[in-house]
Amino acid sequence: ILTIVFYSAITMSCDKHPNTQGDTIQNQIAAFPKETLSGKEFNGLLKMREEEKLAYDVYTALNLKWNVMIFNNIKSSEQRHTEAVLSLLSKYNIEDSAANIGAGVFTDTSLQRIYNQLLSIGNISHLDAMTVGATIEDLDIYDLQKLLLDSDNQDLTFVYNNLLKGSRNHMRAFYGQIISNGGTYRAQYITQQELEEIVNSPKETGAWRKQK
Repeated sequence: ILTIVFYSAITMSCDKHPNTQGDTIQNQIAAFPKETLSGKEFNGLLKMREEEKLAYDVYTALNLKWNVMIFNNIKSSEQRHTEAVLSLLSKYNIEDSAANIGAGVFTDTSLQRIYNQLLSIGNISHLDAMTVGATIEDLDIYDLQKLLLDSDNQDLTFVYNNLLKGSRNHMRAFYGQIISNGGTYRAQYITQQELEEIVNSPKETGAWRKQK
């Protein structure tokens, strides 16, 4: 069972990649060699596909509920994250398990349970919605760190490092909203020390840019 805990919290690079600033994410990923996928790398891609969908679906629903800019902005970022993971699935000819299923629907039963619970909590109040956002980014950071340990393909590490950078930025944004609204957030997946280091460090700049 996912538990949202409120405590007082003290307010915390990417691998080398082709020089393709301004290029599409898809082209940046394609510039890396296609390497053999291990079983852990294969399963990790499927997991991250649905986890990025979860973030996008929750933020979309909470944006409709509360109509606050942070969800609209981060929702757009999550869409780019999803496109990056989909590019990897396409590159390695992996079927997209999340294709043609509706918002809020997941093949991973644990993610389905988390989605249902987080959406229920996020609909209670604006502060609860911000806490849900921090919880999702907390989980993303934790899982991406594990995926990086299990991956050595250059394109996977490039994408995961960029997703990780984005999730840290999102955590900074949600955490700031929680504090400014009189709430507190304590790490649930990463360590409390990691959380404090993230929220006490400057916003990171991304390595990829969306082409207009």
